[in-house]
Amino acid sequence: MEEVKKILLVDDEKDILDFLSYNLENAGYEVRVAQNGLEGVKVAQEFLPDLILLDMMMPQMDGIQTCEEIRNLDTKKEIVVAFLTARGEDYSQIAGFDAGADDYILKPIKPKVLMSRVKALLKRTVKIENTEEGIIKAGPLKIDSKKHIIFLGDLEVNLPKKEFKLLTLLCKNTGEVKTREEIMDQVWGTEVVVGDRTIDVHIRKLREKLGEELITTIKGVGYKFNG
Repeated sequence: MEEVKKILLVDDEKDILDFLSYNLENAGYEVRVAQNGLEGVKVAQEFLPDLILLDMMMPQMDGIQTCEEIRNLDTKKEIVVAFLTARGEDYSQIAGFDAGADDYILKPIKPKVLMSRVKALLKRTVKIENTEEGIIKAGPLKIDSKKHIIFLGDLEVNLPKKEFKLLTLLCKNTGEVKTREEIMDQVWGTEVVVGDRTIDVHIRKLREKLGEELITTIKGVGYKFNG
């Protein structure tokens, strides 16, 4: 019997929570709700959802802060986070991806379209294989996949899950150009609908933490790790 997927809704508008809950529960999902960011982080830690739909503008803790807190939870589980918000400005989307979001869904959205996006997000398949079996060494980096630790020389570097997976993919293929399509497929999964900016933001964050010289942009194609 297939496991029921769990979804957490975080929004300060009760009408929206009721609307989303009704449609998601009718589709067979187990749903919990939270009406602010602080409550959302607490519920996420206890409920361990497969997917979180998160509003951007909320009292006490906004969506960006909430997403960052959720990404810092030691849950041992890959939680998909998508912003569901009326704010469509580029800077809002970039801030959302910077905080660790997997997708950005604009309100208003029709129920059938929402169900399709939710289904796609939950079908996400990460195809980086054999990263649990040992140590990956690439240039000045050492990646301990089992412990989710990266060392740059003697310095330990902490990375969010998506950055970790992206870096692992590049390091396992040192010197080889990975196209945007390959990166999206193997890190985010082919079912997730996100833009190229998602990859760019994560690459920029890796360069900020590891140095500009380790990852090269191949214009119009993708990226490679130099090693």
